[in-house]
Amino acid sequence: MTFMHRSLIAESPRFTPRPVPLRAYAIAGAGVLLFALTLVQLALRSDLWGWSVGLAYILYDTVLLAFTAWHIRGLGNAPAPAADATVARPTLGVIIAAHNEAGVLETTIAHLMAQEGPPEQILIADDGSTDATADMLARAYGLITPDMGQLSAPASGLPVLRWLRLPHGGKARALNAAIQCAETDLVLTVDADTLLDPGALTAMRAAFAAEPELVAATGVLVPICGPGAKGRFFEWFQRYEYVRNFLSRHAWMQVRSLLLVSGAFGAYRLSALLKVGGFDPGCLVEDYELIHRLHRHAADRGLDWRVRVVGGATARTDAPASFLGFLKQRRRWFGGYLQTQYWNRDMIGNARFGTLGTAHMPVKTLDTLQPVYGITAFAILIWLLATGRLFTAGAIVGVMLAKVVLDLSFHLWSLHLYRRWTGHGTGLSTRWALLASILEPFSFQLLRHAGAIWGWHAFLTGRETWGRQHRTAIGAGR
Repeated sequence: MTFMHRSLIAESPRFTPRPVPLRAYAIAGAGVLLFALTLVQLALRSDLWGWSVGLAYILYDTVLLAFTAWHIRGLGNAPAPAADATVARPTLGVIIAAHNEAGVLETTIAHLMAQEGPPEQILIADDGSTDATADMLARAYGLITPDMGQLSAPASGLPVLRWLRLPHGGKARALNAAIQCAETDLVLTVDADTLLDPGALTAMRAAFAAEPELVAATGVLVPICGPGAKGRFFEWFQRYEYVRNFLSRHAWMQVRSLLLVSGAFGAYRLSALLKVGGFDPGCLVEDYELIHRLHRHAADRGLDWRVRVVGGATARTDAPASFLGFLKQRRRWFGGYLQTQYWNRDMIGNARFGTLGTAHMPVKTLDTLQPVYGITAFAILIWLLATGRLFTAGAIVGVMLAKVVLDLSFHLWSLHLYRRWTGHGTGLSTRWALLASILEPFSFQLLRHAGAIWGWHAFLTGRETWGRQHRTAIGAGR
């Protein structure tokens, strides 16, 4: 058993469960009880209040919107933290976990080396590739195929690049193997389908140099999809969704409760990563689960560890461009989120974890039911229309439109903040934001909820699988 695996067992509640306080079950039970009570209203009343499940859904979402608005209101005004001149610039290594990514690896590496401050080390964690990866690495960089489980010599054409050849075992295992070969202060995980924008590595280095307590940070991702009408449709909606998600992460960061560092573009202090055991191969969302362990380790030992989102570090990532591909991605994301929430249920309402325990974990608990509320509310509306109860259905549509107006107002304001924060606004026009806000509750939002419901099924049946996402944009030359 390796040191990292021993650390994972000691730090993870999956292997070493903690006592779960009664209040954690009470918070989860409150969401279920409220759902039952709203359905009772449907049986008792024929007016707008019979649609209480929808009203609860809208009220909850509005409260979260207000929370985000309050905590992002000054976004972009403060300058980036200045690094201490007496502290040496941290060295940075990049790990690219790749399984059959021959078509995009060269492009991804080129974007890394084009950075103003390129990485001191690039490790290709080859997770049992059976495509032309070996031929590409030999042709483009002069790498000689290492034995299975071994690290190659540095590439003759690019000395910072090395190839770790591994049997197929999944992304988390590949990352963990590469972490143990890292020789830098910071480790950056980059998906093979993610292209860093200019200045991204400089922003990451600066963030860690300015804050010794910083142990993990996420860059800001922009989704890109393939050409054609379907690709443009999925890219359109996902662009605005990603903007909201990263602004929400910034809001939770402000109260020391950020829980998600995107594995597609996430940076970690190597020493902290080793202490908590790296990534958990048993979780579908290994990046999300890891941050819980970092927070837990800090709380257990009284450490002032911090997790941030770095607005100046941006990247483009290949996103699903088909209905089935999107649903499968969201099924895995939500199923893994439920896994992680269940394993860490002792943190729910637990003041020992600060605002993370008393605020964010309860919110994440209620979020597990949000798609159930949303799908149920929409189904009831369709049933009312189908049975001719037009007056009640009209009132419901009126409430939904009022929520659309509120969301749109927030969205247009937040787009301005996002552009100022990240320095990027391509593809985020006001006109298209208006149309997306109007259509989303009746289209893309339902698709997200459907994927989440599928994730619930996967979690409850134990049939979670990684699946295989098809390349949509980078392989097409984006």
